[in-house]
Amino acid sequence: QVQLVESGGGLVQAGGSLRLSCAGSGRTFSNCAMGWFRQAPGKERDFVAAISRGGRRTSYADSVKGRFTVSRDSAKNAVYLQMNSLKPEDTAVYYCAAVSPPYDSSLYVRSNDYQYWGQGTQVTVSS
Repeated sequence: QVQLVESGGGLVQAGGSLRLSCAGSGRTFSNCAMGWFRQAPGKERDFVAAISRGGRRTSYADSVKGRFTVSRDSAKNAVYLQMNSLKPEDTAVYYCAAVSPPYDSSLYVRSNDYQYWGQGTQVTVSS
C-alpha cells in the first residue's frame, strides 16, 4: 500500500507561482511512477504531469508545458510540481497519484492507470 498526501496549494494571483508537494509513505513508494492530475468544478479529472520511477522521464499536458515542472526526491519519498506563470484556468483541485510500473522508464497519463491517490490540494488563481 502507498499513502499520498498533497500540500502546497493556496490562493495566488495570475502570473504567480506555487510548489505542490506529494509526500508518500509505504515501502513501495520509491518503486512507483507518479502523476499529477487536476479537477476543476464541473469538469473531469485531467492529466497534468507525470514522472517515471527512475525520475529520468517526464510528460506534461500541452496546457502546462513550459510553465510546470515535475520532479521527485526518492530519498525524501516526495514528488513535487513547480507551477509558474499561473493562470486563472489553472484553478482546480490537484491530486498526486502513484502506480507500480514494470519498467523504470514507464510513464502514465491516464487516470485509470494509477493505483493510489491522494486527497488533493486546492489551487486558486485569481485574475
